Amino acid sequence: MKQLALLTLIAISVFLYSFAQKQQLEHEDFKTWLDIRGEQIANDGNWVSYQLTPGDGDPTLKVYDVKKGEAHTFARGSSAKFTTDSRFLVFQIEPMQDSMKAMRRRKVDKEDLPNDTLGVLDLASGKLTQLADVNDFTVPEKWSDWVFYQIEPAVMPKDTSKAKRKQKRPSKKNGYHLVIHQLSTNKVDTIPFVKAYELAEESPQLMLHTSGMDSTFMAGVYRYDFEATELLPLHRSEGDYEQMAWDKAGNQAAFIAYTDTTDTRIKHYELYHWKAGLGSAKVMVNSTAKWLEEDWSVNEFTQPLFSENGAKLYFEVAPNPILQDTSLLDEEIVNVEVWHYQDPYLYTQKEVRLKQEKEKGYWVAMDVATATYTPLATEAIPEVALGNEGNAKYALGYQEEKYAKSMSWEGYPSTRDYYLIDVNSGDPKLIGEQMRGYARLSPDANFAYWFDAVDTAWYAHSTLNNKTIQLTNNEEVPYFDELNDRPMLPSSYGTAGWLEKDAAVLIYDRYDIWEVDPTGQKQPIRLTEGREQQLRYRFIQLDEEARAIDPDAPLLLYVFDEKTKGSGYATLNRTTKTVRKLVIDNEYLYDSSPLKAKYANVVITTKENFHTFPDLQLTNMQFRTMKTISDANPQQKDYSWGKSELYEWTSLDGQQLQGMLMTPEDFDPKKKYPMIVYYYERSSDRLNRYYVPRAGRSSINYSFYVSRGYVVFNPDVPYKVGYPGESAYDAVVSGTTALIDEGFIDKDRIGIQGHSWGGYQTAHIITKTNLFKCAESGAPVVNMTSAYGGIRWGSGLSRMFQYERTQSRIGGTLWEKPMRYLENSPLFFADKIETPVLILHNDEDTAVPWYQGIEFFVAMRRLGKPAWLLNYNGEPHGISKLQNRQDFQTRMQQFFDHYLMDQPMPLWMQRGVPPIEKGVKQGLECVYPILHKIVT
Repeated sequence: MKQLALLTLIAISVFLYSFAQKQQLEHEDFKTWLDIRGEQIANDGNWVSYQLTPGDGDPTLKVYDVKKGEAHTFARGSSAKFTTDSRFLVFQIEPMQDSMKAMRRRKVDKEDLPNDTLGVLDLASGKLTQLADVNDFTVPEKWSDWVFYQIEPAVMPKDTSKAKRKQKRPSKKNGYHLVIHQLSTNKVDTIPFVKAYELAEESPQLMLHTSGMDSTFMAGVYRYDFEATELLPLHRSEGDYEQMAWDKAGNQAAFIAYTDTTDTRIKHYELYHWKAGLGSAKVMVNSTAKWLEEDWSVNEFTQPLFSENGAKLYFEVAPNPILQDTSLLDEEIVNVEVWHYQDPYLYTQKEVRLKQEKEKGYWVAMDVATATYTPLATEAIPEVALGNEGNAKYALGYQEEKYAKSMSWEGYPSTRDYYLIDVNSGDPKLIGEQMRGYARLSPDANFAYWFDAVDTAWYAHSTLNNKTIQLTNNEEVPYFDELNDRPMLPSSYGTAGWLEKDAAVLIYDRYDIWEVDPTGQKQPIRLTEGREQQLRYRFIQLDEEARAIDPDAPLLLYVFDEKTKGSGYATLNRTTKTVRKLVIDNEYLYDSSPLKAKYANVVITTKENFHTFPDLQLTNMQFRTMKTISDANPQQKDYSWGKSELYEWTSLDGQQLQGMLMTPEDFDPKKKYPMIVYYYERSSDRLNRYYVPRAGRSSINYSFYVSRGYVVFNPDVPYKVGYPGESAYDAVVSGTTALIDEGFIDKDRIGIQGHSWGGYQTAHIITKTNLFKCAESGAPVVNMTSAYGGIRWGSGLSRMFQYERTQSRIGGTLWEKPMRYLENSPLFFADKIETPVLILHNDEDTAVPWYQGIEFFVAMRRLGKPAWLLNYNGEPHGISKLQNRQDFQTRMQQFFDHYLMDQPMPLWMQRGVPPIEKGVKQGLECVYPILHKIVT
């Protein structure tokens, strides 16, 4: 009897133990874990909306009532937008994904698939109005009571009569019906066959282009009169109408049109202008304009732009396109690429930029009062930026083509000549030659300013007195990147912005904010004291429309602690140079861009760390109390999670280094754990980041592996120029061995993983040590000699600069430092590798040549070393398609589990997946069921 009681007690204990155990994350959980996206706050501060988006599935829209403290849920809601008066929320309701997939499996025609539904929520009453078959919608920026959306009426049956089939139907070519919906009255007006429409920013003005119906409603451009609820024609004619634009107040409009009915291959577009008081729009520019160069016309690809005060209209002109001779047959056309050694740009760069080149135009200023025209951009100075929202006397122009050739080996920043261009005369004035930096105009355009990477100093050029002043030097404090370890010119830390009336510019160093006089008459003033405490201060611009900083208002600052990786908020009184800390928490990462209601002291932000999801926090400008208003992933409490802590050690070359150490929830330092090492360059600032369980594009998911009993280590890697591989080895191996010495890492169960630059480092490290039981190397450069002269196909750029100046850090050409290229190329030491390696490299990789992965694999295969190559056909540098991401994450887990958790080898690792089985049999099954190992 006692024995029976004992057995019963044991059984109950086992049951209770298993019941209390938390779940491990599985790949299926990636699909259900939610992200918060599209958060926004109504102007009156009474409402917050946000979208919950799963890894795979339908979104959910949440609308939170700030006064009542409760949230309303709308299934499949997305893309929400509050009206300016905070009375309504407008959003899309998407069709169910499962239903859409089922219809596509039944081969339902694309045109018969359901469209979105529009939801209009009356926030006061809670009434939801749903409108079917909506293609898109627009809510005005600064005026209320209206929403605009286009609808696609139900498709007619396919067996309709011949006459019905000829009836004009809504389509992309013909346009869709535009509904003008007044929210307060629910009255609607529908305009048929609208191809495009444009709203004025500050007043109720609508312009639209319709393809028309018949003689009673002709094609053309119309203005909608909201009081009379009728359309007023600006120009009626068949033709192509492009790029409609309003001035801010809605008193003027412009559009570009081609209305020539003759059959001509070259379309000469015209610029039309309308202003209040006129009935119709007037042609202002056509191809016969005397000031226009021969064979040039108005550029249809760029929207005209009114100055903020409405005094000028800016538009582009362009040379006529180069067209193929249509009389030639295919076999008569020669397609040959001619690469010329003196070309500023590589042929591949030109190919990448082909669409941009075809649509390239040159800005012209039109004085609205006098109808006079001033070309601003030319082929000699092709790029122009306007000042003070187009009101300024000067624009900033630059050209870089004559220096573009050297970009192939010098890298960024670009070398440019900068000019001030008089918008009334078009006269250019050179203000900087061969500058290595990017100049901009101050808000009121009294200064052009830039950081010169060669001098590592800030400069300002006065547009009033034509003088250039050096604003900073590095005698007291460096204004350039202190951690730059690449053989390239350092970047700056940027600026917080300008004070109103261009009184001063606020410039960052690594930690602090400096108030700098752009005239150079006063010395820079340090406004914060972050360097002493290693606190990084950065200005938060709450008003998105503010072009300058109010000198009398306190500045809200984001604070980041480099020592603890914690963060928070503070305010700065720039007059007294007093910083008042509002909230600083060493254990959390706060949102560096909180959102504030436009007309209320209501703010939403987030706080997160490794085990705390960044749910929305409701607070005010004091940030003293915070109320959590979302609960995106309550299921997390049922899962084994973990924690992240800062780990410090001494590298092999004596440097004090930091890294992120992530350990399981029930971590016991007396036990031995398997570990995966993942790294890139410096990552420790992300210590307090939450990692949503997701099927990533190329890397391990920290939360997933820690949940499953792994320790994850991410060490920072500082570099020595010329020795990138050795630098990685010093940091990664020293950090790993330091952790082994702590006693809780199983030295025989350590894996290593990296992608791109991390993939290279992984490949290099395993040629130097057998410390790691297995390795995953994604998109690695293993042969710097063969990769050096290649092309980055995504940009068309030569790869030379990357090896000489930037990430690869060799510091010289292949012929200057050949041994450095060889010593840092893992391929030449492949015979030293004893570590099984999984290689990911996709055949549409536009960043790293995918033949690098092949070189690595065939070398390992020749040497008889365990290696596998995964190539997801058609995928780029990182996997983009969800099904492929899920597959890769599954295979990578199986790979690590096999070597580090004693799990069986899956079929694809045993025998591969031959072409005949590709896409049919994935080989993910194991010979016997996987048994999850409990770490002891």
